[in-house]
Amino acid sequence: MKKTILISILTLIIETIVTLLVSWKLSIRFIELMFFTGLFCSVCLAWFTSNGSTISRFIDAQNSARTGIVQQREEFRFRNGPAFKASLLFLFIGLIFFILLITNVIAPVKVK
Repeated sequence: MKKTILISILTLIIETIVTLLVSWKLSIRFIELMFFTGLFCSVCLAWFTSNGSTISRFIDAQNSARTGIVQQREEFRFRNGPAFKASLLFLFIGLIFFILLITNVIAPVKVK
């Protein structure tokens, strides 16, 4: 229990720091980038933590062709661990802020 909470908090901290750095570098507000950072991190975590996807089957086929040894195929298995769940939380919070920005509930930045 403690480990999953620690991983979730660490994931949220890392995504917050990445969003802050990108928003600072691009001179964009933090809440404007939250959705996109959460989306990117969620897709990356889902991509790298799942087993038996198309890419791994392609790599297995290449290795079989090179070595002549037929490897046993893995069934697709998606792992939604605490890091992925925390990234989804960041994504949904960013989505809420993004919708509020689009509907002008949160006022746009006034340029001086």
